[in-house]
Amino acid sequence: MKYTTLPNTNIKISSICLGTMTFGNQNSEAEAHSQLDYAVERGINFLDTAEMYPIGGNAQIFGSTERHIGTWLNKIGASKREKIVVATKIAGPNRGMEYIRQPLNFSKKNIHDAVELSLKNLQTEYIDLYQMHWPERVMNMFGQRGLVEIDTKWQDNFFEVLSIYDGLIKDGKIKSIGVSNENPFGVMRFLQESEKHNLPRIATIQNPYSLLNRLFEVGLSEICIRENVGLLAYSPLGFGVLSGKYLNGTNPDYRMAKFPQFTRYIGENATKATRLYKELAEANGLTISQMALAFVNQRNFVMSTIIGATTLEQLKENIDAFNAVLSNEILIEIEKIQELIPNPAP
Repeated sequence: MKYTTLPNTNIKISSICLGTMTFGNQNSEAEAHSQLDYAVERGINFLDTAEMYPIGGNAQIFGSTERHIGTWLNKIGASKREKIVVATKIAGPNRGMEYIRQPLNFSKKNIHDAVELSLKNLQTEYIDLYQMHWPERVMNMFGQRGLVEIDTKWQDNFFEVLSIYDGLIKDGKIKSIGVSNENPFGVMRFLQESEKHNLPRIATIQNPYSLLNRLFEVGLSEICIRENVGLLAYSPLGFGVLSGKYLNGTNPDYRMAKFPQFTRYIGENATKATRLYKELAEANGLTISQMALAFVNQRNFVMSTIIGATTLEQLKENIDAFNAVLSNEILIEIEKIQELIPNPAP
């Protein structure tokens, strides 16, 4: 396992991060603990969760992912907890999740309430990386490539938000901060306010990045390389689409069948691109999953790749895939497919 350090911190993280959004819905508490145990055995020390998880959540199971992680952290004890890097997120507005809080925004009260609830659920005294799950302002995300109108109702509050996190860091409740599903404007405003007022600096950005969605390369990659903000790449397999399993139809046990509202990765062009990537991988003695994960892992702006699974077998396969190294010849062929069908799953 390779490790790196979160920018501007002394927090060391594994190049593979265990995503946990299936815990509490698709995975039971016992299954969650088994995945966590196995991940640690393989050298993973970095866990990603969110207050809103599990995926496909509702008011009844809200927070169960954090709670399953919390019982595991309690089980392993304080000395081992210190070696685990836990990242979680506060939910923003505009996603139909009013059962979490009303209103869903980044006010001081909401951020403090969210942090306290996550600390309680996780059974921990501190959160290593605290992220904003998506911005307050309405913008192009979750399936939208571009922005044609700005959100005129939203008021710039980057300074106020960073000031709140500054207090939480000084109180020892969080150690570092990051953004998620963010665009260049938001990243630069956070960096500007941080520098101008000597406030906490965002260490990471958690955005989608895969063979089916490389929009991060347009604008954000240069900012993050120059400003030393690490990408935590989520959905590197495009919700499992880049395993190739959806090319022959949808099994009732597959995630897309369970959660049909998540249509981001199943459009016609995404299917065409996936077929081409599968052919390329197999022509080079690889599975499409191996090629897809190796591609993300080899990008110089990716700090850690977030993988998730519903079974230990899937988790083992995904971790093993990081042993693959793509040749320049394969990377050239990948670029040809990207040129032919660019970013079919934004």
